[in-house]
Amino acid sequence: MPMFRLITLFLVFVFPVSAYSTDCGDRLPDNNSIYRVNLIGVGVVTAWGVANWDYFSRSPHAQPEGWFGADTDEGGADKIGHLYSSFAVTHGLSAYFKSQCFNHDDAAYYGALSSFVIMGYMELGDSFSDYGFSYEDFVSNVLGSLAGYYLYKNPSLANKLDIRWEYGFNPTDNDFTTDYENSKYLLAIKFNGFEATRKGLLKHLELHLGYYSRGYDDAAERDERNLYLGIGLNLTDLFRRNGYARTATLFNYYQLPGSYIEFKNDFNE
Repeated sequence: MPMFRLITLFLVFVFPVSAYSTDCGDRLPDNNSIYRVNLIGVGVVTAWGVANWDYFSRSPHAQPEGWFGADTDEGGADKIGHLYSSFAVTHGLSAYFKSQCFNHDDAAYYGALSSFVIMGYMELGDSFSDYGFSYEDFVSNVLGSLAGYYLYKNPSLANKLDIRWEYGFNPTDNDFTTDYENSKYLLAIKFNGFEATRKGLLKHLELHLGYYSRGYDDAAERDERNLYLGIGLNLTDLFRRNGYARTATLFNYYQLPGSYIEFKNDFNE
């Protein structure tokens, strides 16, 4: 869903900046911000869905899409895309709620809950369109919100793990937000988050476990479903140690192409 991914990017890279720079002092949490966020999210989804996705044009129905099979539309990359989007929105909204003076744990809870509501409402809207309700998308959204909640609530774990999206330098679609042919999704394990590897050379490195598909949007290309391991540079740590905190935050969520060595296995071979 293109519009939702754009909202995701806004939440990830704008809301955290405001949260880190806010000093609440004796201010009480703004409980109304919870309702505002969810009403705005549902309103935007409704308006965009009616205008662009034919929401409410037919009776509700479900449409199974499968998971990571070779015969699915995107080889499963779209499912991880849903998980990543829910994860990123959870973090973006959690940071926003923290800027509204909620404590850390409550901000994580309301961020995850709001992500679940907005994403769940989008799937409900899909059921009234040609897309149909996707059980697989719904489960992926739930898992993303839960992962976002757990990592945001536990900063010590977040110092060790990132969930990231990589977008390459060779776009194959006019809409970069659904360009799975140019996207990868990964879990990054950051060595500087562990006591044993916090010093020396290893603190500059991280281990990647990722997945991506290729060829599913081009009938002339061979389909690929790739699981890979990578060894990369810890750009988050590099930029933070040199005083670029906002750039470091971005690299918690975005993987820069070419900053790692990849070893892949294609399940379609």
